[in-house]
Amino acid sequence: MESWIEIITKRVSCRSYDGRPLEPADAEALRLSLSNPPAAPFGNRVRFALLDSGNGAPAETRELGTYGVIRGARTFLAGAVSAGERAMEDFGHAMETMILHATARGLGTCWLGGTFSRSGFASAMALAEREVLPAVSPVGYLAGKRTLTDRFFRYAASSDRRTPWSEVFFRETWDRPLDRDGAGEWARALECVRLGPSASNKQPWRILRRGDDHHFFLKRTPRYGDFAGGIRLQNIDLGIALCHFEVAARELGLGEGWFQEPDPPGGAGMEYIATWRCGGT
Repeated sequence: MESWIEIITKRVSCRSYDGRPLEPADAEALRLSLSNPPAAPFGNRVRFALLDSGNGAPAETRELGTYGVIRGARTFLAGAVSAGERAMEDFGHAMETMILHATARGLGTCWLGGTFSRSGFASAMALAEREVLPAVSPVGYLAGKRTLTDRFFRYAASSDRRTPWSEVFFRETWDRPLDRDGAGEWARALECVRLGPSASNKQPWRILRRGDDHHFFLKRTPRYGDFAGGIRLQNIDLGIALCHFEVAARELGLGEGWFQEPDPPGGAGMEYIATWRCGGT
């Protein structure tokens, strides 16, 4: 298997699929991953299902709609989490881990947080009381050529561009950008964060490094990406960032895990999320 860093580097959002069902080996590998989701940073339980919308599928999954954004997809990855503190971050962390597993199998995926029929997927997932379904993703084999819709969305979201290091990573204080050279052995883990998908490519994560501890913050876009039931897309984005940083840091042998800083180094317009602690600090 490729390294997680390589998988993160090559993952792209795909909206055009060839319509084939998953090969049995790919479907079985994904179901195995879904049955054993990673430990969530904040302890919320996330559950997943693969939903087939092709001919012969159960009635509740045949009409799973995506408002024309996705073409040719037959299988969808859907996840549910109970509403609670930091549930969106835990959902983003777990869902992105599953998407990386799919990428490792050579499968295409695309985060859908706003442009899909949430009620249809909720019915197919048989949500329990207090559970919400924040996002889904098609999973399948890429079409030979991107559709016009796919190309438009990539252009509209600036999906091929990322915010410069100097605007998202900082050292010791918020007025001191952290560059790639200054990041040292942590540079690859931070680049994995920068490559993460986010709603409308807004990249709302900000990281302040103090010593070797990395403090993660959300710089929220006002009134963007909030839905009923406490679904907040930008908090999910932070969960994706936590996932990318964690798998890269563990692969590189850096740090010991997530913890909550009792007195986080706040900044104007910044919402503290979590800290990756380096051992011995």
